[in-house]
Amino acid sequence: MTVTLNLNSEVEKGLTARARERGVSLDDYLQEIVTREAGVPASPPSAVKAKNLSDLLLNSPFAGAGLNLERSQDYPRPTELE
Repeated sequence: MTVTLNLNSEVEKGLTARARERGVSLDDYLQEIVTREAGVPASPPSAVKAKNLSDLLLNSPFAGAGLNLERSQDYPRPTELE
């Protein structure tokens, strides 16, 4: 199915920038968004090609799941050396 979207320039620039951050074309990025919103399962992780950890996490099946992936601010506990 082919769909034509008429986006204002601000929306197009924003989507293009996000697609570039993920290292994909705007078409591929829009396909990901529509697929996710349709509730269709993501492609298998083996098909994901990531340049770095951030890309891998953004393209994972858990993308958009609302997971809290922030680092813990725990500091090392003091140890006693004998």
